[in-house]
Amino acid sequence: MFLRAANKTSSSDDNSLSARGYRQVLSGVLILGLVIASVMNLSTLSLAADRPNILLIMSDDMGYSDLGCYGGIAKTPQLDALAANGVRFTQFYNTARCCPTRASLLTGLYPHQAGVGHMMEDRGFDGYRGNLNRQCVTIAEVLRPAGYRNYVCGKWHVTPQRGAGGDRANWPLQRGFDKFYGTLAGAGNFFRPNGLCRQNELITMKTDPEYSPERYYYTDAISDNAVGFLQQHVAETPDHPFFLYVAYTAAHWPMHALPEDIAKYQSLFDDGYEPHRQARMKKMKELGVISPDSQLSTAAKNWDEVTHKEWEARCMEVYCAMIDNMDRGIGRIVDQLKKNGQWENTVILFLQDNGACAETIGRAPDSVSAERSGGGARPRTGPNVMPGPADTYIAYGQGWANVSNTPFREYKHWVHEGGISTPLIAHWPTGISSTRQGQLEHQPGHLIDIMATCVELAKADYPSEFQGENIKPREGISLLPALNGMPIERSQPLFWEHEGNRAIREGRWKLVAKSDRPWELYDLETDRTELMNLATSHPERVRDLEEKWNAYAERANVLPLGGWRGARAEPLQGTSKQRLELKAGDRLSPQQSPPIQGRALTITAKIELSGDSAHGVILAQGGTQHGVSLFLEKGKPIFFVRVAGESCQVAGPVLKSGTHTLTAKLSAEGRLSLQCGDQTVEKTAVGRLLIRKPGDGLQVGRDEGGAVGPYPAPNAFSDRIESVVFELEPTVQSGADK
Repeated sequence: MFLRAANKTSSSDDNSLSARGYRQVLSGVLILGLVIASVMNLSTLSLAADRPNILLIMSDDMGYSDLGCYGGIAKTPQLDALAANGVRFTQFYNTARCCPTRASLLTGLYPHQAGVGHMMEDRGFDGYRGNLNRQCVTIAEVLRPAGYRNYVCGKWHVTPQRGAGGDRANWPLQRGFDKFYGTLAGAGNFFRPNGLCRQNELITMKTDPEYSPERYYYTDAISDNAVGFLQQHVAETPDHPFFLYVAYTAAHWPMHALPEDIAKYQSLFDDGYEPHRQARMKKMKELGVISPDSQLSTAAKNWDEVTHKEWEARCMEVYCAMIDNMDRGIGRIVDQLKKNGQWENTVILFLQDNGACAETIGRAPDSVSAERSGGGARPRTGPNVMPGPADTYIAYGQGWANVSNTPFREYKHWVHEGGISTPLIAHWPTGISSTRQGQLEHQPGHLIDIMATCVELAKADYPSEFQGENIKPREGISLLPALNGMPIERSQPLFWEHEGNRAIREGRWKLVAKSDRPWELYDLETDRTELMNLATSHPERVRDLEEKWNAYAERANVLPLGGWRGARAEPLQGTSKQRLELKAGDRLSPQQSPPIQGRALTITAKIELSGDSAHGVILAQGGTQHGVSLFLEKGKPIFFVRVAGESCQVAGPVLKSGTHTLTAKLSAEGRLSLQCGDQTVEKTAVGRLLIRKPGDGLQVGRDEGGAVGPYPAPNAFSDRIESVVFELEPTVQSGADK
């Protein structure tokens, strides 16, 4: 059995492990485990020495220089200690976004090859299915035949199927893992996470049979359950090595942290962005993480122009508190390895899923707290709300993301160095020479190399066929030689594509471009911060690298470029009546989206619900100023229209499990109506139709970017959308923007 714990209210490192009744259970489990371990035969000991345990830890939405051992100010003594006794890679790369990174990390392929070139929607192309395909295998699926027990705690985020009645084919236990605790989705409240899952069953904090602390905080829960899996492993299968994948959601928005952790960083950021960028730059050069002649990229924000300085500083205080808590949790995992006698022969790898996040979630002035549906207040947002508590939903913004990514350009989403650079800390007492402890490794590496490294560590066989499917050859190479200072022989360049942003790195040269922009060329040996574009002075090198990128894009399911937007490629034409037949996951760019300004419209959606508490967006077009949204909240359908920031909504009855057809209408007179079966309600809007076409596009099943409705983006739909029909009437208002 596993722990049923109750946290202390103190801030001690083991606060979430002390619980009534837990110590008696734990002592019994540990004694049993020690007895079993003490009587393991020589062949078992030989197996443990021959095949090390593997602990893979990944954080979320953190910048390159946030850790202390990479130049940051957050307190990370546990990770700093791993770095001091291990190896730090200075040029390791991810894929610039959460779920593509997880797909690449788990499979050793580029994300498009695994079917996850963008997010969790099917865009109609093999590289953009939003779901792990069957032409790839996970690390767990490869290591299991080699005798490994496989565990995962935290964020999964490689399948869109998250509902109770959905397809579990790509849930962890169906992809090689023996035990799972965590969330299937990408982000959420740290104090009340939605979509918690244990094994193959959705749970809540209150219904979890194995973990119920007095004070729940998701980062602590991930750490505690990882510790619990290590305890169970010793008790249940001590003669097997393990692979444990710990995927934290810290420090992804919303900025949620425990009060005592926030207090550690009070007033540290009152002086603004630039002093911290300069201090990091100096420390990074002293550490050797970047070269002494590196230049600092241009500042993104000016602190003198910040209106709400106390609020802005608090955002960074909470962000560091989130990292601090994660680091202490990693310390508890390390302590358990030592208690189990597994410390010396466990390989620990720590890295991050993308660069720092400059997204603006929850940073607009607070207008949603006054808008209610069903009597419940929504998360508080905006610069008059201090982040940290459970009822807030705020990101820390571009200014601090620029600090986190010191000294690089750009952020999550882009494939300049600020979007794709990650620390990689490798620690292995019995496998890394003592002369390499604390050393830096400057050879470039990529997520695709983690699979190859695990295969070599485990002496496993990477299959060409698995469960009747042909498996794509892995792309990466083993990093083990680099751990001990030897060269790694890479036969291919490294490649990237995300949202049209693309790059290739070969040796010291990097060719990179933003979506629909020309190529830029940089010599990363002398210009890691990508400040001097050499494309015009080296046209032949640009052509050579471009040809190699094109060949990669052709073979790796990247094409068609822009496929992440969906199969519909042509903008809608004309102003006559239009009818769009849509499906779950469809996404139209602003250029492709229908011209809803001055138009009456009808949305007809057929949905299938598994219960009476379904939630999320069915269809949304627009953003925080102009748009329409049909969504569910606690089972209640709501049709919501926003015009010039002012909103009006109409709500239907709570829907029970089963199939339902919803018809939402905005009439030519500006009236909203919503029909649910035979029930129709109407409400007068703000006296006009939309006065301009929204700047945001149209999505089915979620609302990314600026949210139309009074909910935090992306508010993905929890159940099944069978179909959506979107109809526009001819233009009826001459006052609409032309």
